[in-house]
Amino acid sequence: MVLDEPKENDDRFEVDGLTYLIDKDLHRQSGDVKVDFIDNGWQQGFTLTSTNPIGGGATCGSSCSC
Repeated sequence: MVLDEPKENDDRFEVDGLTYLIDKDLHRQSGDVKVDFIDNGWQQGFTLTSTNPIGGGATCGSSCSC
């Protein structure tokens, strides 16, 4: 997950006033992606979950550079 400028090959989604971009080819492979934030006392950070995990899927903690 990174901050980036829109590109021609991006799908664009707006949720709760935030704009999310995902490369169209990656979106076709991964399916819809859920972005969430967890803070359960011992673990804190963003999680990314796809409906069609590539290689088993992944979640990212606060030091993520996905």
